[in-house]
Amino acid sequence: MSDYIIVVPCLNEQPYIANLLDYLIDDLKLTSMTHQPLIIVADGGSTDGTKEIIQTYANQYSCIKYLYNERRLQSSAVNRAVEEYGDDVKYLIRLDVHADYPSNYAALLLKEAEELGADSVVVSMDTQAQGGMQSAIAAAQSSVLGNGGSGHRNSLTEGQWIDHGHHALISIHGFRQINGYDESFSHNEDAEFDYRFGQAGFKIWLTAKTNLVYYPRETLGALFRQYKGYGRGRAKNIIKHGVIPKIRQLIPMSIFPLFLFSLFALIWWPLILPFLTWFMACFFVGVIIGHKTMKGQGFYRYLVGIAAIVMHFAWSLGFCSFVVRKCVKRGDK
Repeated sequence: MSDYIIVVPCLNEQPYIANLLDYLIDDLKLTSMTHQPLIIVADGGSTDGTKEIIQTYANQYSCIKYLYNERRLQSSAVNRAVEEYGDDVKYLIRLDVHADYPSNYAALLLKEAEELGADSVVVSMDTQAQGGMQSAIAAAQSSVLGNGGSGHRNSLTEGQWIDHGHHALISIHGFRQINGYDESFSHNEDAEFDYRFGQAGFKIWLTAKTNLVYYPRETLGALFRQYKGYGRGRAKNIIKHGVIPKIRQLIPMSIFPLFLFSLFALIWWPLILPFLTWFMACFFVGVIIGHKTMKGQGFYRYLVGIAAIVMHFAWSLGFCSFVVRKCVKRGDK
């Protein structure tokens, strides 16, 4: 029996799931007779043919398991996989369908965990795109303008102990001791998990030995919905644990209130200045970033700031709307 399991949450991933399974088969040198490590694909009830693809692979490889995730959320997918398959293993490795992974990804994570005594190993994300608006979004997410200097969003030359990062490897013991992911979180479940993980005394290592390639959303609408969900999740995390937001979170948090404040410019025009200053600063800094980093992308290189504006505004809207709803509910009691 292997000392780890691989968990892949998915939902309607027909164009991508086979590529990820083929990568795992090749990288882990799996054969039809291989029984380890187990690869659990936790599907939230796909209707696009994803389930049939997974079952085709599972019929050929005994180590690939299909697991129905009735709650559909990623947090639930990992929890169910650990509950059913985590008894005789030391670690879980979580993979995302919308990402590319380098050779020996799992092996390097395991090596880091064992050598350093880390309870969790997280990775940085190399954000890439295939052109168009996705390139502008990728440039925004890879810059301080978009990520606020978050360690797991930047290239690393050496690893470091941190309090939160993109989940890759987690000890089963630690996962179970804090009762896994909080399934009431549809977004930001990893940050909420890491807070409880650290409070329980477990250590998180951000490795520089490997990373993953992340492909961002392709449209501003999809980006808006994603970051609105992130904002809601962050607000829920802060309220649940009473943590103090970091500076990189406080700045975007203020954007939607500044927008509401600017509406009173109809009465006195200077009230629009704070919001307008943020908007113009994002736009022009984005133009500089795009000009330097997006050679050959034409018009899209000048939309990096627009992508950052959408990210900040949506995050702030999601955050503020959750806080308001929470206050209203408390007021009704």
